[in-house]
Amino acid sequence: MRLLLVEDDNHVAAALAAVLSRHGFRVVHARSGEEALQALLPAEKEKEPFGVVLLDLGLPDQDGYEVCGKIRKRSAIPVIMVTARSDVRSRIHGLNLGADDYVVKPYDTGELLARIHAVARRRTAGEDTGATPLAGLQFGPVHIELPTRRVIIDGQEVQLTRKEFDLLALLAQRPGVVFRREQIISEVWRTSWEGTGRTLEVHVASLRSKLRLPALVETVRGVGYRLVPPSA
Repeated sequence: MRLLLVEDDNHVAAALAAVLSRHGFRVVHARSGEEALQALLPAEKEKEPFGVVLLDLGLPDQDGYEVCGKIRKRSAIPVIMVTARSDVRSRIHGLNLGADDYVVKPYDTGELLARIHAVARRRTAGEDTGATPLAGLQFGPVHIELPTRRVIIDGQEVQLTRKEFDLLALLAQRPGVVFRREQIISEVWRTSWEGTGRTLEVHVASLRSKLRLPALVETVRGVGYRLVPPSA
């Protein structure tokens, strides 16, 4: 798999590229946001497209969040943000801009590899969260269109990332039923890796923020989450 590594520190990039290469990745290094955007321009037919972008937020020419937004406008390629900003608000901001995942520095190499493989598997497997004959789901003002992956609230479309939609669609197909954290991670992230739990929490927080219906996704302490349809 070709991987675009966006990192302005040459020493960090060289060390990371060496590790990634040993695990079968063909790494292309971009040292700035502009280099990254240029690298993502439509390639010649003989070139394999990138499978994942590993995006450091501390770039010299433009903010990493801005670069992520530009990437998402032109491509559906999975983006993993690498950041020293560990607060939840920063993570939610990145996810709202279209990032598929994030890794906080300092990170474990095994964790990083697991997250890269996870987002790559999700892209390869397509956008489906599971076979379903339903075309749409309605919960009060919330309308979920499964085939087109659109969410509309009171006539206004809400922009969700792929994983946010997958999470909502999973819960919505069995309203009122509690989904265990492990089950959600398995079905949405397609992994059993326990470190994904924090990612799940951030995505739930982001989903609640975007839908502006915090009670729609209820936390069942110690177990998981369930969708609670709004009262009539």
